[in-house]
Amino acid sequence: MNNNNHSSKKVVTRFAPSPSGRLHLGHAYTALFAWQLAKRSNGKFILRIEDIDIGRCNAQFEKEIFEDLEWLGIEWEEPVMRQSERAHAYKDALDNLLEKQLIYQCFCTRMEITQEISNSISAPHKNHNQYKIYPGTCRNLSISQRRRKILSGSPFAWRLNFKKALKHAGDIYWFDRLKGSQKVQSENVGDIVIARKDIGTSYHLAVTIDDAAQGISVINRGEDLFDATHIHRLLQKLLGLKTPEWHHSPLLKDEFGKRLAKREGAHTLRELRLKGVTKNEIWRLAIQNLATNSAKT
Repeated sequence: MNNNNHSSKKVVTRFAPSPSGRLHLGHAYTALFAWQLAKRSNGKFILRIEDIDIGRCNAQFEKEIFEDLEWLGIEWEEPVMRQSERAHAYKDALDNLLEKQLIYQCFCTRMEITQEISNSISAPHKNHNQYKIYPGTCRNLSISQRRRKILSGSPFAWRLNFKKALKHAGDIYWFDRLKGSQKVQSENVGDIVIARKDIGTSYHLAVTIDDAAQGISVINRGEDLFDATHIHRLLQKLLGLKTPEWHHSPLLKDEFGKRLAKREGAHTLRELRLKGVTKNEIWRLAIQNLATNSAKT
């Protein structure tokens, strides 16, 4: 892959928030970075609503996402894609992987997985981002064992047999605009859930399918998702999808060194507005952040 002339190409970027909370400053920087990256190349900026987790998503939060982006002066392509309307596409991809015999049913509960990991005498089943890596409990169940569990009504998720899938696909590489060429590895991933019990897909499958469907050429996101890109690149190869480039930005942190995130109670854009912060001030801070993260783009 020749990545030396990517700056001359028309770039298609996206911002894909989940309407499970309000946008914070980190979201604003991510959206502004992607928007500017597309604008500089006369490309396209796409807004996608990732609302597959119906239990956590809220129509009011979605409405406020649009309002916050409009307040920032960001414009996007229409129509806006919603993952809740894409079940058929995810089902087709899942059937493709099932036909290749690269996924298997997992009947484990979260508690059982946690217990299995804690009982292990091997190295901790975590990657460098501290996510628990599935120990493979259901991978080697016999056909009769699976049948008995299904007949008994045990709910199951689908997991990707990552090492088998990687062997099937062969050596695969992907390009990060800050860290260069990367080879897909399995060490920090494990057999991830490819379709949850409750929603029939997962973040990993849905985002891969949707990025391809929308022709995204540069995926901009935080470095906390760096390991996830190994998964997404493998899925692209298995499903015959085009390969974009990635840009994993350093995570924004508050004055105490904690990452800006919904679960950490980061100040929302609405809260900042109420405190008198203007969009010009956010733009000024964003430009400083953009300058830092654009050095190699």
